[in-house]
Order: sequence, then structure tokens, then C-alpha cells
Amino acid sequence: MRLFVSGSAPLLAETHREWFARTGHAVLERYGMTETNMNTSNPYDGERVPGAVGHPCPASPCASPIPKPARILARETIGMIEVKGPNVFKGYWRMPEKTKAEFRDDGFFITGDLGKIDDKGYVHILGRGKDLVISGGFNVYPKEIESEIDAMPGVVEIRRDRRAACRFRRRRHRGRGCASPAPMVDEAAVLKALEGRLAKFKMPKRVFIVDDLPRNAMGKVQKNILRDTYANIYAK
Repeated sequence: MRLFVSGSAPLLAETHREWFARTGHAVLERYGMTETNMNTSNPYDGERVPGAVGHPCPASPCASPIPKPARILARETIGMIEVKGPNVFKGYWRMPEKTKAEFRDDGFFITGDLGKIDDKGYVHILGRGKDLVISGGFNVYPKEIESEIDAMPGVVEIRRDRRAACRFRRRRHRGRGCASPAPMVDEAAVLKALEGRLAKFKMPKRVFIVDDLPRNAMGKVQKNILRDTYANIYAK
């Protein structure tokens, strides 16, 4: 085997490192969308950074213009990822209003993904913008909580790739998380383990234990199903 590539959803940095330890190959992670084709990629020849999706492709410059269009944010600053170039589609078929809503006046396409560019120019995906939660006046990015839960001993997937999904409700600034655990993991243990590792405003108020996490055909966790499934339970 010459090359292993990962896409569709951000690869856990730990999975990246474990894969290299077992195979001697560093996964080449990249980032693209149906609407844009490829946006960024780790280099074929060069450092492939765990937890990063690489440098912007030459034909697809990235911008993070929050809150003003066409404003490039400083390195290590979180913002909305937007792309522009010949790789980007022209619009949604017979949906002019949706097309207008998702393109800036200067031609940048709003991906809906939150991210940042580090000091070495590597792009990091931090989650979907619609999943961002404001708690106590502060921004909470679900990936921060997901990474902490995923690192806990006993949190596993049936496929044994050690993943976790976390979702916060905007209502009343309360949160809930869902994890796919092994036996002996319960809500109290997860919340206890998070103490001191997360700021108080980032702490989930509830954790629901499930046997597996719903995924689509591409392997992405379907957080909308988690929301629909546990909304009524959480409200109680």
C-alpha cells in the first residue's frame, strides 16, 4: 500500500497517531464538499498534521470572514470557513434563494464549517456553525467536548474506533452529550471525569448512554437524529 486518505469527516488526532504506530503510514487527511470539490489537503510530500485537514488548495483560497465579509481572520482565530475558486459550484439547481443566501457578494461560498488556520498554515475543522452554542455569553464548540469524552477510557464504538458525539441545546443554555460507551461507563462517571478538564460553562448538563451512534452512508454521526431522539427526554 502506498497511500491512505481520510475525508468526509474530521479524523481524530488520536486515530491518526494510532494508525501510524500500527502501519507506519501517516494518513493523508483532506477536506472537501459536494459544492466545492477539494478545498484543503495535507501534503503528499511533507508533514501530515494530526487533527488538521492541511493547507488550502491553490485553486481554493480560504477565508474566515466573521463578522464582516472578505475579512481574513488572524491565525489561530476561529471563524466560518469560506472558499472561492474554479472548484466551487455556481449555485443550487433551481434554488436561487438558497444560492443567494450561501454566497457572499464577492463570490465566496459559505461552507457552514467553523475552523481556524494555525501558525503553519494548516486548516483545522472545529464543527458545523449551526452546532455552535452560546453558553453564559461564551462560544462553545462541540468538538472541544467531544474530544474530551472520546479520550476517556471505556468510551468506544462497536467498530472500536473510539468516537464520541456531543450536542448542546441552545434552550436555557443547557447542554447534553451522547457517547457510545463500553460497559461500566455511566452518566455520573463521564461528568465526573470532565470536571477540571472543561470550563464550567462548557460542561454538559446531561449525558445519554447509547449502544451505538447513528451514522449516514458516509460514516458521519447524524446529530439531527440524536437531537430528535433525546429532545423530549432532555426537556423533562
